[in-house]
Amino acid sequence: MIPTLSWRNNSVVLLDQQALPVEERVLVCTRYQEVLTAIKDLTVRGAPAIGVAAAMGIALGSLSLPADSPEGFRKGFDALCDQFAAARPTAKNLFWAIERMKGCFAGAMADAMTGETEKVRQALVDEALRMAEEDVAINRRIGRNGQILIPDGARILTHCNAGALATAGYGTALGVIRAARDAGKTIQVFADETRPVLQGARLTAWELQQENIPVTLITDNMAGFLMKQGLVDCVLVGADRIAANGDTANKIGTYSLAVLADAHSIPFYVAAPLSTIDRQLSSGADIPIEERPDEEVLAIRGVRIAPVGVGVYNPAFDVTPGGYIEAIISEAGVARFPYESSLEKLFLEPS
Repeated sequence: MIPTLSWRNNSVVLLDQQALPVEERVLVCTRYQEVLTAIKDLTVRGAPAIGVAAAMGIALGSLSLPADSPEGFRKGFDALCDQFAAARPTAKNLFWAIERMKGCFAGAMADAMTGETEKVRQALVDEALRMAEEDVAINRRIGRNGQILIPDGARILTHCNAGALATAGYGTALGVIRAARDAGKTIQVFADETRPVLQGARLTAWELQQENIPVTLITDNMAGFLMKQGLVDCVLVGADRIAANGDTANKIGTYSLAVLADAHSIPFYVAAPLSTIDRQLSSGADIPIEERPDEEVLAIRGVRIAPVGVGVYNPAFDVTPGGYIEAIISEAGVARFPYESSLEKLFLEPS
């Protein structure tokens, strides 16, 4: 299993995804500010991984909070949470993780005697580690639920990276592909390069090679031609936030793939944990879309590819309407249109 992130000797250890695939190196974060920066600059990315990294970062920050008074300790913890909440706006898992850490903190503070801040700090560390373990188990269930939809011999198109690198170690969309392979099915993957940060070229292609799963890299603008040639049997992607009606925010370019898949009668699947589903948002129109720095579009690996002074628009995500999605695969089962009822039912199912 690819070690995306871990807790070691009161530090957060992250596989540096900016260095891949050229170099495999880790970043050892001894201060919570380093984890915060890693989330912002995409050293760690992918909605589930961001959530777990934030939980670990909050736990790490709590170790150095002053404990002069319970009120001061509480204010310091709240400030930590606020900083992580401002890191990236689109991924629902980030806010889910922060709320879970807040619940852990409140419970630990209620149980602790005055001055027993060490017990609270340890409770936060334990909760973050529990979330990491749960994430892997959840993704494995997503894989088992989703592989049923993948026929033997399937040629799967995926976008961005929704694998072990985007989670605590197994993957959502790529978890389904892994599970299909492990079930004995022959699988061929086409990976979009995923401009402008090239998560498909740099990360998905590398990850699938590590798993010995056949992968062919294509540029983003080739997908429609592959579909027209009959080379794609399904499209399988992850998600950063899913509204109550099934509208799904994922890496920019996902919406275009969904439209193309619909035009060619190709099933379009989304794989994501329940923590990605935002039942408070009625539709994708309410999902906040992060805009990233201009430099991501203007340059590749520090090499400028556009003229000086040109304007840039760089939304990191787009929203695919639920009507284009054949199924949403979660750890609790598979939901289908209409999603208002089927997604809600997932939260009632034992997972």
